[in-house]
Amino acid sequence: MELYESLFIIRASVSDQETTALIEKMKAVAEKTGAQFIKSENWGKKKLAYEVKRERKGTYVYFYFRAPNITVGELERSYRLEDTIIKFLTVHLKKELVPPRPIETSSEEFAGGRV
Repeated sequence: MELYESLFIIRASVSDQETTALIEKMKAVAEKTGAQFIKSENWGKKKLAYEVKRERKGTYVYFYFRAPNITVGELERSYRLEDTIIKFLTVHLKKELVPPRPIETSSEEFAGGRV
């Protein structure tokens, strides 16, 4: 089983209850084909960088999961069939994500004007 990240954007006009139901529906599609979710996050409504299908805002949803490669095809097919999803992207990861460490800076660097 391979690691994947998937991000999709739902129309901003969709209610919170419908958004939650749609997220669960997409998770069920992936789990039916053998996906194991590591992380699933609703990032909320955000302004889009550019207009997509006449929409200026959308609800961003992020999935991080381990699955056989047939899952991606089924999941993306479901994204395309759902008219409330306006954009999506799924990426195959070569290795597991490691959270970034905070940048360590000393107070002397700021006092001297260097960054």
